Amino acid sequence: MVEKFLEYLTYEKRYSPHTIKGYTSDLEQLRLYLCDTYEINKIEKVNHDMLRSWIVALMENKISPRSVGRKVSSVKSFFRWGRKFQGFDRDPTLKITLPKVSRRLPVYVEEEEMESLNTEGHFPNSFEGMRDRLIVELFYQTGIRSNELLMLKTNDIDFQRRTIKVLGKRNKERIIPVGIDVISLMEPYYKIRMQEFEPSPFFFITLKGDSLYPKLVYKIVNTYLGRVSSLRKKSPHVLRHTFATHMLNRGADLNAIKELLGHASLAATQVYTHNSIEKLKEIHRKAHPNG
Repeated sequence: MVEKFLEYLTYEKRYSPHTIKGYTSDLEQLRLYLCDTYEINKIEKVNHDMLRSWIVALMENKISPRSVGRKVSSVKSFFRWGRKFQGFDRDPTLKITLPKVSRRLPVYVEEEEMESLNTEGHFPNSFEGMRDRLIVELFYQTGIRSNELLMLKTNDIDFQRRTIKVLGKRNKERIIPVGIDVISLMEPYYKIRMQEFEPSPFFFITLKGDSLYPKLVYKIVNTYLGRVSSLRKKSPHVLRHTFATHMLNRGADLNAIKELLGHASLAATQVYTHNSIEKLKEIHRKAHPNG
């Protein structure tokens, strides 16, 4: 039954391979626990008390509340699917209480740090430097995900209208505007790429002419952010957080940021308002006489 559920997520819901891997791992962990503890080999036979004992066992093994919550959510999704499509007559997850998870604010790079990255000659004067600067700037100015940048094709870019077409989660397309300064980086990069490398449908390539891969993109971002920021985490996703936070701090509408990021719901975007509130608190603390 689990295999059918995973096929549903893959082909009907169009979840990414990474997400499918997570669901597979979570459900397999529960199945193994049921086998070892209750001699049950099918997840659909689990009851409320068994699930509670599994959650307790996870917590006793020092699994973080956030990870426990994700695992339980996977089981909840399985039973929702079972009741809707497979005729399950019960859902043992309905009264399961998840452990409390502290809210983590998205980390972001300060505006002054991003500005210094472009004004202090950090990028070498070469094709590689040109490409790396464009990658960092595109992340920062559009908020796209790492995989969206990797899958960006030349015909997804409209130089005249200054827009890019992005294929996001669940194969949803969206059009994102880019600034004229990004276009001014794109055009010379593209010209050299066409002159000196074999044709490729992908816009960004390695120095061997191959398409980029996730570890290289992470390394590029991590290297250059490390020159201006002391953040412990320096990844493409941090630049996505930075884009959203800076937009919000400068008065952008939350719904507009939601559309640019490709979020399915406004709730996912609202987390950035907490960053803005923290910024206001800091300003108040420093500026108010009784702060």
